[in-house]
Amino acid sequence: MRLVIMADTHLPKRARDLPAELWAAVDTADLVIHAGDWVDASLLDDLERRRARLIGVFGNNDGPELRTRLPEIARADVGGLRIAVVHETGPAGGRERRCAARFPDCDLLVFGHSHIPWDSEAPGGLRLLNPGSPTDRRRQPYATYLTAEVTEGRLDAVTLHEVPR
Repeated sequence: MRLVIMADTHLPKRARDLPAELWAAVDTADLVIHAGDWVDASLLDDLERRRARLIGVFGNNDGPELRTRLPEIARADVGGLRIAVVHETGPAGGRERRCAARFPDCDLLVFGHSHIPWDSEAPGGLRLLNPGSPTDRRRQPYATYLTAEVTEGRLDAVTLHEVPR
């Protein structure tokens, strides 16, 4: 199962649309995950039209319409991989320990907020992934998103994609 993971798209404030290469990845994905800060519901509508399966949460920059349609925390079993999605996890220091305590029944936690890619593992095996932002790189050299595969309950082939400037 092929995953596309994004967060912090901030459309249409940071960009008018997602990068073309990200839309191409969405079109071949089995599941799209968005970890919040959509800003406008039109992207949610577009992703729902294009993807049979979408997991999303609202972020701190998302208004009432998105907060009505999306949860703060989403959980799903994806091919035997137990996934949680949340926008904010707090400061980087101690993140693995805090998240392992908060999500003890999960194999993967996808989060956003910082616009900084993150890939780590907590004691006990929880994998933490932040895809960065495909539209607002902030202090990063590139805008980014992630792809991955789920195979027999395992997360494989996690790839950070740099969006050309």
